[in-house]
Amino acid sequence: MKHDFVTIANLSKEKIMYLLQMAQEFEKHPNRELLKGKVVATLFFEPSTRTRLSFETAANRLGARVIGFSDAKASSVTKGETLKDTILMVSNYADVIVMRHYVEGAAQYASEVAPVPIVNAGDGAHMHPSQCLLDLYSIYKTQGTLENLNIYLVGDLKYGRTVHSLITAMRHFNPTFHFIAPKELAMPNEYKLYCANNGIKYQEHTEFNEDVISNADILYMTRVQKERFSDLMEYERVKNVYILKKSMLKAAKPNMKILHPLPRVNESAYDVDDDPHAYYIQQAGNGLFAREAIFCDVLGITLEDVMNDKTIIG
Repeated sequence: MKHDFVTIANLSKEKIMYLLQMAQEFEKHPNRELLKGKVVATLFFEPSTRTRLSFETAANRLGARVIGFSDAKASSVTKGETLKDTILMVSNYADVIVMRHYVEGAAQYASEVAPVPIVNAGDGAHMHPSQCLLDLYSIYKTQGTLENLNIYLVGDLKYGRTVHSLITAMRHFNPTFHFIAPKELAMPNEYKLYCANNGIKYQEHTEFNEDVISNADILYMTRVQKERFSDLMEYERVKNVYILKKSMLKAAKPNMKILHPLPRVNESAYDVDDDPHAYYIQQAGNGLFAREAIFCDVLGITLEDVMNDKTIIG
């Protein structure tokens, strides 16, 4: 049976912990030849820096070759080729396809037509499961657990696919979420309903200050995404609403870590970078290990195979 990695919403608690354990193994030894002879295709219909580069680095560090495009304008999509035909063509050449697309549900559709595994590198404002796995790994590494944490999500909660994925993944671990957003960018009702149906506690705030965030274990900042707005006036109104400054961290818990899926615009001031609570650069680095785990999992390489691997380089 073909393994895809399209959403994190359907993964069991055991499967999530299994993938995190695999990521841990790759952090110890990232350079291997487990995917020697394999070809990975990266199809990015939407811009990306970290996601594309870390997927391509993960493939290279595991010994695979990488083909693909980082701009749909350089592909036959500009000539009117359908997503289905693109996916079927590339399936002739690659063992696994990593795809980012601006249409919600595109990765699910691709997984239904492709004979090879599909890895979702983000589909519109919907899901970003590989980012979610590296977020979970970052939380687990810094807190020593995923259980019973206070997680504060700040900024664009309406279009932010990373926060939507995180809510669905954390349902197994009894979190308390705090949603901090202006009303124009509030968490969509479907995710609040998801929380209610899954017994996930949450509170909503419009204020963002030192007192509101003092009880956070994880402070998850997000960028207000200009590209998701059809009304630029609305974007201008909300783009600078919540800016995290170092002075706001005085009352923070010692274990608290600040995460951010990046890129940032100005929602996190540069003076925060040097604060011990800041973890977003290391978080991006964790993407390599999480994505190595995803590749191995979809290609049928088990945790046991990784632990007994004789192809480790250096």
